[in-house]
Amino acid sequence: MDKLRILHPNTSSRIKLLPIMHGLTGILFLFNTIGVYTSEHPNWFLAIFFLVLGLACIAFPFMMRRFKKFSEANSLARVVEAFVCLTGCLYFLSHKLPITGLLLLLVGIGLIYVGWMEYKIFQPAFARFDTIGITLPTTFSTKLVGWNELNNVILRNDLLTIDYKNNKILQLEVLDEPTPAQREELNAFFQKRVKD
Repeated sequence: MDKLRILHPNTSSRIKLLPIMHGLTGILFLFNTIGVYTSEHPNWFLAIFFLVLGLACIAFPFMMRRFKKFSEANSLARVVEAFVCLTGCLYFLSHKLPITGLLLLLVGIGLIYVGWMEYKIFQPAFARFDTIGITLPTTFSTKLVGWNELNNVILRNDLLTIDYKNNKILQLEVLDEPTPAQREELNAFFQKRVKD
């Protein structure tokens, strides 16, 4: 059984959504700022805290490309956002604002789920090849694609291209590029299995 370390198939679509998710959380924190300072007895520390955190969440997508450890920085930002939502929920519930408190509770739970999903997606993923088929990672588990479902499989440079019989093509970025000899061996194995 051979395997290749690949970029998770859902990573590219998730990376496109990262700025939107952080931006929406930042806007929610800015609305929390308005809610805190318009109350009868405003807590100015909390209003400034929500304002600074909201602006930081909106600015984070523009700064995240500068981080060397992108996935760790993103995970930390998600943890902070979820923690602030859950503790902000307690603040608003204690000040008799149940709708805002429940909204923050739901957003906090949603951010925990999104953070866990992003953590799983940014982990190293492997495409495994054996005589039965190709095992590919999915969001929650793995999927076995039989050789009889494929027209062709080619490993060229840093791309693994999988051509399905239903005219679907999947291209996966290979993170650890194999040597030319290994690439030739894998391509010969793929051609043999697809033709059998």
